[in-house]
Amino acid sequence: MKPLLLITNDDGIQAKGIRELIHLVAPLGEVWVVAPNGPRSAQSSAITVEIPISAKPMQGVEGATEIACSGTPTDCVKLAIDQLLPRKPDLVISGINHGSNASINVIYSGTMGAAMEGSLHGVPSIGLSLCSHSADADFSKAMPYFLDIIKQTLVSGLPDGVSLNVNAPVGDIAGCRVSKQAHGRWANEFEKHDAPRPLDYYWLIGDFNTLDREDKETDQWALDNGFISIVPIHTDMTHVQTMQKLQSDFKAFIDNP
Repeated sequence: MKPLLLITNDDGIQAKGIRELIHLVAPLGEVWVVAPNGPRSAQSSAITVEIPISAKPMQGVEGATEIACSGTPTDCVKLAIDQLLPRKPDLVISGINHGSNASINVIYSGTMGAAMEGSLHGVPSIGLSLCSHSADADFSKAMPYFLDIIKQTLVSGLPDGVSLNVNAPVGDIAGCRVSKQAHGRWANEFEKHDAPRPLDYYWLIGDFNTLDREDKETDQWALDNGFISIVPIHTDMTHVQTMQKLQSDFKAFIDNP
């Protein structure tokens, strides 16, 4: 039986990135696409709980089954696995995202929200991103590397709860590096504007600052130096190193031995 590949994204089912991804993986197995019917960037792991979700079959790439979903990227993965797919997928691939999801951007990313949801279902999952927001971005130089990463993940799998956050620079690529998440934060995040009525409004803009730019183990260093970064992301967000400190600090009122 051919492997079943579930494809989704956060830029919408018609975005160039997901169209190129579908063509890339079509020879690898049975391809199902369940993706948002429009842009859903920066949705993180949001799910839809107040309104019903629709799923509309689409005419797409020959040999692939494509469905446009009214929900978030995470909704797409949940709905696909629970209701739409003929069996549990062998791999979830989210992307190819238009824009970087390196460093702390991973926590806002709808692309990675979908990938992490796949890993929660026990499915090896990958989020793919290119550091270009252009609607007509050129993915060609990253594609051979993305294909190698996908093929190897199909063969070797991933530990339970782990997904891969893969980001590619624009232009020539020096290779791939397994990296850790860079430490950074956004500054000057909003731009204020006056409105004709008394209520002012704000646009989200912001400047991203990397705080450990010289650390060669980080994803941001890899991207700055022409490498594709591969960061293993885990859904268990417990900071184990702090547990012992808390047991000491809170010893007056906790029950841990």
